[in-house]
Amino acid sequence: MQQIGSLSLRSMFLQHVAQTSPFPPMLEIEQAEGVFITDTAGKQYIDFISGISVCNIGHRHPKVVQAIQNQLDKYLHVMVYGEFVQGPQVKLASRLAEILPQPIDSIYFVNSGAEATEGALKLAKRATGRSEILAFHNAYHGSTHGALSVMGSDFFKKGYGPLLPNVGFLTYNHLPDLSKITENTACVIAESIQGEAGAKIPDYLWLKALRDRCTATGTLLILDEIQTGFGRTGACFAFRHFGIVPDILLMAKGMGGGIPIGAFAASNHLMKQLSYNPLLGHITTFGGNALACAAAAASLEVILEPGFMQAIPAKEQLIRKLLVHPEIIAIHGMGLLLAAEMRDNALVLKTMENCYAGGLITDWFLFADNCLRIAPPLTILDQEITKACEIILKAIDQAVEALEV
Repeated sequence: MQQIGSLSLRSMFLQHVAQTSPFPPMLEIEQAEGVFITDTAGKQYIDFISGISVCNIGHRHPKVVQAIQNQLDKYLHVMVYGEFVQGPQVKLASRLAEILPQPIDSIYFVNSGAEATEGALKLAKRATGRSEILAFHNAYHGSTHGALSVMGSDFFKKGYGPLLPNVGFLTYNHLPDLSKITENTACVIAESIQGEAGAKIPDYLWLKALRDRCTATGTLLILDEIQTGFGRTGACFAFRHFGIVPDILLMAKGMGGGIPIGAFAASNHLMKQLSYNPLLGHITTFGGNALACAAAAASLEVILEPGFMQAIPAKEQLIRKLLVHPEIIAIHGMGLLLAAEMRDNALVLKTMENCYAGGLITDWFLFADNCLRIAPPLTILDQEITKACEIILKAIDQAVEALEV
């Protein structure tokens, strides 16, 4: 345990770093490289969750590090977003526009996924002149006020109301609910794959029907790819698996190679409506930071390398093949966003504790706390997957034994 003066780093963490839960794991980090995180005692852990789907190309990928170093020699912040022509922003936006389907060709850079949600909701209201927003039960789009308003769980909203008015909720994968989308609906916001619901995959025909219903009613479809984007499912964006195109796309997490960045994207025609009546319809100081954009551009090029995303399905199948245990009811998800379903949260939490002890980092899901999160860096090797699965299986055995005592 590190000491600073007479105080330990842990005690200072608890006193001075605002807490999000009463029971943080408090792993003291010294270094991270590739798929491994090392603590201050020298213990190495396999990162099997990528910092919650952030480090898609692993920790400190050399191409990202080099891009950051190159940009450091030029400039960092020079002006609030959207005023100056900054090469890293323009290059990243242009590259994203190349790989996104038409008519999506304009990118608004922000700092996080929650901010992307906020901007997209504003854009939908502005463009349609409508106020109704529809979201889905068990959805997670961030924790700021607007994003919290479209979160599909009342538990996390306790004590924070009133939130946005005129927000309704539908059931994911339930066709009859789509009739609730009307000419009064500004937008429907949905995850291409519901992450915190336990990697819940949409039915192909249902997602197509959702797209068709939005089109028929003039409702904008916002697809949240904050957790699924940038290769995690074996495609750069998960909606590519389902043959539809959103009106507005949300991205963040795996976008920056470990550097904070997010964005919402739409057609140039749609996005321009944030620039007039009133002007400055959406503002961000640090959105599109040069360093973040340089890192994101380098990360994107790694993901787009031939064979990179094509290797993801085989890695998924290896995990499914190896992770077989009587206590694993099913493995849900796609690519390297998987959820191992167990009988209850107690077993998951004890398994997680044992995984940490065994040298592996995993987690649970907000709305599926009986599921173990499996979302390693996309760069993970077969032998590292094998080792990780061995640790998990042993951790489950130990958890069962401990809980039966």
